[in-house]
Amino acid sequence: MKTFLRFTMIALLMGFAQVLFAQDGRNLQFFRPVGQPGLNVFEPSKADTVEYEGVKVRVGGDFAMQFQGLSQSNDAAAGSGLELKELGNNFNLPTANLNLDVQMYDGVRLHLRTYLSARNHAEAWVKGGNLQIDKLDFIKEGFMEGIMKYTTVTIGLDEFNYGDAHFRRTDNARAIYNPFVGNYIMDAFSTEAFGEVTIQNNGLLAVVGVTNGKLNQSVTSGNDNKPSFYTKLGFDKQISDDFRARLTGSWYVNTGTSTGTWLYGGDRAGSRYYQVLHTVGNEDLGVASQGGNFDGRFNARFTKISAVQINPFIKAGGFEFFGIYEVASGLNEGDGAMTQIAGEALYRFGANERYYIGGRYNTVNGKMAETAPEDMNISRLNFGGGWFLTDNIMTKVEYVNQQYNGDAWAGRFAGAEFKGVMIEAAISF
Repeated sequence: MKTFLRFTMIALLMGFAQVLFAQDGRNLQFFRPVGQPGLNVFEPSKADTVEYEGVKVRVGGDFAMQFQGLSQSNDAAAGSGLELKELGNNFNLPTANLNLDVQMYDGVRLHLRTYLSARNHAEAWVKGGNLQIDKLDFIKEGFMEGIMKYTTVTIGLDEFNYGDAHFRRTDNARAIYNPFVGNYIMDAFSTEAFGEVTIQNNGLLAVVGVTNGKLNQSVTSGNDNKPSFYTKLGFDKQISDDFRARLTGSWYVNTGTSTGTWLYGGDRAGSRYYQVLHTVGNEDLGVASQGGNFDGRFNARFTKISAVQINPFIKAGGFEFFGIYEVASGLNEGDGAMTQIAGEALYRFGANERYYIGGRYNTVNGKMAETAPEDMNISRLNFGGGWFLTDNIMTKVEYVNQQYNGDAWAGRFAGAEFKGVMIEAAISF
């Protein structure tokens, strides 16, 4: 009986696979291309260039692996249990994603991403999914086509469109759009139940959306849960063959005392710099070792929060610049504010711009409470380059130096620094 069930399951899976691969999943409507063709794509274009030919299923994946050669130090006294662990040179745990993109109907597309392997989850974990609606022909052919020509409606439990940095970040194993290994220090990224409307017309862009403000979903009462509201306004224009300019401003607000901490703490994957800022501990002194999977990033954990992010982007020939100016403010009495500034300059060259070199500078500065005597400051410098072996395979190398500056830092963060070389290989298909 077990043998029969096993062969039946194998036959069903083979038949399902034939159905999947019988579908041509390469040409999905209003879809960001995977790999190098998807570089510098933010919101998918409203250009209706793909004819609907029935249900199509695209099965894709992402893989990434790093070689890490970092060293670290802080000002803690030897034997205090607060000094940082000594790091060696070795490979990190490889990460993997499974991606399903389904053309459900003309102008209606489904996306689902599962983390098969992640630093912060030993088991497979559904990151999120959404339904993207660019036409309303499922109601009636041509229904509101004059409006939907410019409008996209997205609904699901997934990352929402606050700021532009999330389009260039590493999403667990999807590292092919990120020219460097790590994400920004204040990493604005969360997966929440949301709905948003995007309007694009002749280079003008507007987004308005709402989430339920929660990363971990629950129907139990007793928490001061409040929805989050966000908007984005901007301009994105290919002015000439060799010059493109984009400028957007985004605003996010949440006033719930149990839901405001997720904007910079909603990633389930973990930091790309492994074991940084982890302490050795000291049992004799009763000092436990410290450190987590997200060290290297910063989240002020304001329970009520308002955040503004401004993003300029310029591409002139092979030169490319992307920037962040961001202020996150706590809305409780006595809360402070943190300011993030980042600039990323790249030069892409060679046939089809297969190669690039560049640098990124990122700093976070401010106070978590108004009464704090001194600003907290974190600075990070990255420089390096990369090579697209094919559209879907790339490798990159970087030097990184991150410092915790000033007297506002205590414990393991006092005078802390990590630096060294990272090499990453990324595949997305």
